[in-house]
Amino acid sequence: MSRVAVITGAASGMGRAVAQRLTAVGHRVALLDLDGDAVNATADELRQSGASTLAVKVDVSDRAAVDDAIGKARSEFGPVEIMVTSAGLDEFRSFTDITPHAWERMLAVNLTGTFHCIQAAIPDMIAAGWGRIVTISSSSAQSGAARMAHYVASKGGVIGLTKALAVEFAPQGITVNTIPPGFIDTPMARRAEARGDLPNIDAIAQRTPVRRAGTPDDIAAACAFLCSDDAGYITGQAINVNGGWYL
Repeated sequence: MSRVAVITGAASGMGRAVAQRLTAVGHRVALLDLDGDAVNATADELRQSGASTLAVKVDVSDRAAVDDAIGKARSEFGPVEIMVTSAGLDEFRSFTDITPHAWERMLAVNLTGTFHCIQAAIPDMIAAGWGRIVTISSSSAQSGAARMAHYVASKGGVIGLTKALAVEFAPQGITVNTIPPGFIDTPMARRAEARGDLPNIDAIAQRTPVRRAGTPDDIAAACAFLCSDDAGYITGQAINVNGGWYL
């Protein structure tokens, strides 16, 4: 059954892979991202494969912009039935060097942005009596991570928000789950490696129980299942896609 999905952070990495997976099963997908050129390119590529897509440049920390983007998706495809929040910001900085501005920006994108997107879309799901929401959090929120206190706090908030919404909206046919990725080989991770903020990616992969880094497709596969009718009895869960790390 074709449904209407909105994916944030859809221009690259995990969000892009989720968009590819959801369009492949026939969903109509609105792709949201801060990088307008990249999200347009991703949408165009998917259309060449016959997918129904819409690209919207948006800063998820801006509520008015989010409301406008969701409105465009609704006008183009109909009521939103699936929401995947993959937009995110990372930064490596010692706790004593985190400025109030850096702290506020991290929470504004990762946590408040998630809140904005879900709150803007969920009325459609309530009206339909069916919905799927998947947030992308982080295994670092489960284990902790040095030099990432603001990032970890924001993603811990995403996990808590997910669980709260799952309880609140379960009676209305809406499931809300989170995927805390382990180490995933994405452009963001490669940039961190190049800056020296992460160790060598291949070395990390060899310490992972499955002996490889995760891929965006690994996240997309789990996300697609959580967005399906088959996952209707799964809600409020953190589905750990992490290659076997015990957290």
